[in-house]
Amino acid sequence: MLLVDGHYLLHRAWYGFAARITSRDKTSDRTGVFGFTALLRKAQIQHAPGFEIFVVFDSENGSQARAGQDSDYKAQRPAPEPGLIESLALVKTALDRTGVRWIEQDGCEADDVIATLAIRARAEGRAVDIMTTDKDYIQLLTDPGVRLLNTGFAVERRYTTGKHILPRYGVLAEQWPDFRALMGDPADNIGGVRGIGPKTAARLLAAGRRLENIPADELRPAWTAQWQQVLCWREMIKLDTKTALPDDLLTTTPTSPLPTAAHVLEALDLW
Repeated sequence: MLLVDGHYLLHRAWYGFAARITSRDKTSDRTGVFGFTALLRKAQIQHAPGFEIFVVFDSENGSQARAGQDSDYKAQRPAPEPGLIESLALVKTALDRTGVRWIEQDGCEADDVIATLAIRARAEGRAVDIMTTDKDYIQLLTDPGVRLLNTGFAVERRYTTGKHILPRYGVLAEQWPDFRALMGDPADNIGGVRGIGPKTAARLLAAGRRLENIPADELRPAWTAQWQQVLCWREMIKLDTKTALPDDLLTTTPTSPLPTAAHVLEALDLW
């Protein structure tokens, strides 16, 4: 199955087109819904024919739980543009029209919902691709049946699997929360430890170590003074694979071939 990070794909659609796509009377910007629909259709044709496709969105209050652990969490992100907010509602309508199932679970970030659905699908013996650019999903690549798909890359580089992680980052997939907690994650406004970059983080986590196993003599006093915060960041980075979700979300039924974006907008009277 193909699990799609909905907000990632919408942002890519909204910001990734060279020219704006508008209604015929030029009064409404349709770039978000057009681009989302077009990119999803292309992904289905190229990478997911015969797959069940399921789209997951962040809920408006999804980050509150992690922000409760660290008030800086995602605090640097600007408010979305009004047109982007309008596009989100149109995208959901377009998904309903084309028969693509989706969810925005109250109080949940898409990461945790996707992680939970991926585990459920794997328990049923299904291979899972996750369409995203969010590196936090790397921690799910301990399972060889899970891959990350980035259609923005050249074709030969689009899939990331567990075997790519050690050569690329110097750590194993299961060490990803430890690795990110040490070096930080600017996308989520997780600062990381001053003086620890990716190479130092990988060295400290050599041989499969976790944060608890790093010898004290390898840590500077300034780092150990921050250690409780590091442990907190690790817990924030870990994905929740047991999010409370309805039992019937996944159907195992392949998603029908998606129509062109122009056809969808025409059917919804958005032109």
